[in-house]
Amino acid sequence: MNTLVTVLLSALPLAMGWAVHVHWLHRCLNTARRDPLTGLRTRDGFTRRATTLLRDPRAVVVLADVDRFKQINDTFGHAAGDALLRATAGRLALYVGRSGVAGRLGGDEFAAVLLDDDGTAADLLAVLHGVLARPVDGHDPAVRTTVSLGWVRAADFPGEDLSTLLRRADEAMYAAKQARTGTRRAGLGRLFATLAGRRAGRSGARADIPVGAVPA
Repeated sequence: MNTLVTVLLSALPLAMGWAVHVHWLHRCLNTARRDPLTGLRTRDGFTRRATTLLRDPRAVVVLADVDRFKQINDTFGHAAGDALLRATAGRLALYVGRSGVAGRLGGDEFAAVLLDDDGTAADLLAVLHGVLARPVDGHDPAVRTTVSLGWVRAADFPGEDLSTLLRRADEAMYAAKQARTGTRRAGLGRLFATLAGRRAGRSGARADIPVGAVPA
């Protein structure tokens, strides 16, 4: 009995050390999957969580792109641009809720997967579009812009993976950017945006709107 106690006591520091090491690795992994500027998940972290959520038939995939972000940076400086990205991220995460996931894919592009319990995703995203256009707290009121949103119901395209659904949401988002409609849903009839339209949306959409103005 004494021998067993001795063995257990001698193994205790090793077990504790291993537990601490595992906890440290877990924290490092979580940190690596978080964007340091916005606190949202990075592309890798987002993909892992979003793929799981897509098993739910209520899943809605959203892609969001900040309009005229370069103009904000050029006019007000990178600190203002960073503040705009943080505000966008926080508002997006709030609307997605704890049951969904939001991530920053890079630059001024964000993605989310939310669970639409009541079939009201269109209304929710219309409200979100307005919220994202609000001025950034603590900054010049002119530090504001719109965010174009494209979205798709996973149930409309059974069997498609996250990458394909994001592509559909991306095309819808650039169609919304070109048409200045704010949001657009993919999968209703014909495909909304061609490759040429997407390029035009990236290079020239909304360039005529002065910085600080929010289109109706």
